[in-house]
Amino acid sequence: MRINLPILQKYQGNIFPRGHKIRASQALPSITHPALLILVMLILSRPLMAQWFEDEEAIMGTPVRVELWSDDPPAAKAAIAAVMSEMHRIDALMSPFKSDSELARINREAGKNPLTISKELFQLIQKAQSISRLTAGVFDISFASVGYLYDYRKGIHPSVPEIKTHLPAVNYRAIRLDSRIRSLFFSRPGMRIDLGGIAKGYAVDRAIQLLQQRHIHHALVSAGGDSRLLGDRRGRPWMIGIRHPRDTPKQTLQEKARTSPVVLPLSDIAISTSGDYERYFIRDGVRYHHIINTKTGQSAHASQSATVIGPDASMTDALSTSVFILGAQKGIALINRLPGFDAVVIDAKGRLYYSAGLMPPKMSSK
Repeated sequence: MRINLPILQKYQGNIFPRGHKIRASQALPSITHPALLILVMLILSRPLMAQWFEDEEAIMGTPVRVELWSDDPPAAKAAIAAVMSEMHRIDALMSPFKSDSELARINREAGKNPLTISKELFQLIQKAQSISRLTAGVFDISFASVGYLYDYRKGIHPSVPEIKTHLPAVNYRAIRLDSRIRSLFFSRPGMRIDLGGIAKGYAVDRAIQLLQQRHIHHALVSAGGDSRLLGDRRGRPWMIGIRHPRDTPKQTLQEKARTSPVVLPLSDIAISTSGDYERYFIRDGVRYHHIINTKTGQSAHASQSATVIGPDASMTDALSTSVFILGAQKGIALINRLPGFDAVVIDAKGRLYYSAGLMPPKMSSK
């Protein structure tokens, strides 16, 4: 089943007001002076040289893709290079797998004494904590206290007794932040954190900020399941397909839009999808994947995928994880309480649900 959800006004900017007509008084005056004519021809020729530029690299353990529109090839290539450089910088700062990252240092030392950390990381952890409070602990970066016991490449999962031993360390309230000295302390033994549920969205937001500073007006930046759109696709919305959780991955936006069960026409918005198909293995008929239910320490099984749309990618990243864990009914209820956000959920049985803001308008009975 394929659904093209209605093009919603709140996700698209109008280039012209509906019904607008150009009056004769608005027409451009005739240009007869040769110098002015040459100047106008030069100005009008610039868009003819404009084109889409794109590149992709593997960063943060996932494909990072940039696509942007520009009439200046050197500036476009420099903008893409700046985005990739920023992605590498954030990976070096926040990766739990790099022993010299600041996050790895936190996991080594914050359980001993309060540790002063960088402003950037402190603020992102503060945001993660606020989302933990919003979701009553469903989103919790301390899931890593159990999550590190899984190895998806080797097909290893912890035993029930191992989970029981480590689960008490999964508690966002035990992450003590002191804004006066910008310090962090783990108040429970065995704690560790992982920003995998928010860091890629944050990196995408930072990339969009860099492109805006370089006067790019139409772009897409994605890191795995997290994307943010800058403007529209030159007068048309970006057609973003939500992958079927049991389908093979597609390489291009066109392929995704053509084969996806849901296609969303979007502009100037962020969209994140959390699914059980990215990092997983199947053992004895059970799918073990990287989205951990923080209450049980086991892979969450209420959903196959959860997609959240909203104004910034760090929020949609964290909320898509939360909605995935909560499942369709509770997850949609959460999103319906948050102004500016919408969601599409495919539940464990493959059934499709979407939030109130994406519901087709009811037909009048009159």
